[in-house]
Amino acid sequence: MLDQINSSARKEMEGALCKPHGEEKDGLPEISLRPLELADVDDFMVWATDDRVTRFCSWDSCTYASKDDGLKYIEDTVIPHPWFRGICLNNRPIGAISVKPYSGNDSCRGELGYVLASEYWGRGIATQAVKMVVLSIFKDWPHLERLEALVDTENLGSQRVLEKVGFMKEGVLRKYVIQKGSTRDMVMYSLLSTEFD
Repeated sequence: MLDQINSSARKEMEGALCKPHGEEKDGLPEISLRPLELADVDDFMVWATDDRVTRFCSWDSCTYASKDDGLKYIEDTVIPHPWFRGICLNNRPIGAISVKPYSGNDSCRGELGYVLASEYWGRGIATQAVKMVVLSIFKDWPHLERLEALVDTENLGSQRVLEKVGFMKEGVLRKYVIQKGSTRDMVMYSLLSTEFD
């Protein structure tokens, strides 16, 4: 858990934000996070149209059937989003990560979501990206007290990512969402700002 991370481990996580992009450390590629731009559409299309990637996403691989569809999504949804970043290797997006803010009485929490091109699965990249978000989001948004993530019960890889970073598995929300015509059970994970300090 992040509340048990010692200072040397935290310094290592913080140092990951400053490393040259693309170099490997301990066998893991160094990544960076940056806002997506319209010029990133070709890279976006790689993961947005991959059946393996979209299996647990709210969209299917045919949602963005053309480059114009991808451009429209980036322009209308991604660019205006308050916290949406590309997960980049050598400054090229290989995935994306976002924190959706809530408002009103729920403004103390945000929802984490991420996606990664399938060719980069199993290399620790998603875990690095989530760590980078955790290191910055509670500073960027001081009002945020809780970061949560909903994960399909069958998406074991994503569950492992969150657990490695220190998110707590709170429980299963049965028949919680309808996704691609099927009602799905979701696992709720959370990390509190007090667990990170």
